[in-house]
Amino acid sequence: MSEMNERLLKNREQNVLAGGQERINKHHAQGKLTARERITLLLDEQSFQEIGAFVVHRSNSFGLENQRIAGDGVITGYGTIHGRLIYVFAQDFTVLGGSLSETHAAKICRIMDLALKNGAPIIGLNVTHEEVSSEDLGGAKTHAERSGVNHFVAGNDVE
Repeated sequence: MSEMNERLLKNREQNVLAGGQERINKHHAQGKLTARERITLLLDEQSFQEIGAFVVHRSNSFGLENQRIAGDGVITGYGTIHGRLIYVFAQDFTVLGGSLSETHAAKICRIMDLALKNGAPIIGLNVTHEEVSSEDLGGAKTHAERSGVNHFVAGNDVE
């Protein structure tokens, strides 16, 4: 087998493990499935064709240059459900918590464009198993105290 083929097979094996077996085990312990497992359960058997499996982010800030994982936290592709073509993406929380990078977003946009071009539905899987209040998700207090997007919080619209 050529060196290039060996490297491809190794990359595919690593791609299936995404963020690593330890993170997968933690995910399973919380009663959650991985992004790949969710896609496998959703689609007809052996119908999934992945697109962008080896895409990695380009960020060099905050030590991210040392955390480049193939797929960049989102599994994208197409397959069938009961024989009907669908496009699908599933954010992978074993990779950087499923956070969105430029390339992660581009993979999702590409799948959306392909679905539109081919007149097929798209399904996005996010399944976090978390209960979050509206305020915690993105209210004024959250943005003032955590994200830094907001610098002033008033009690009401008039104030």
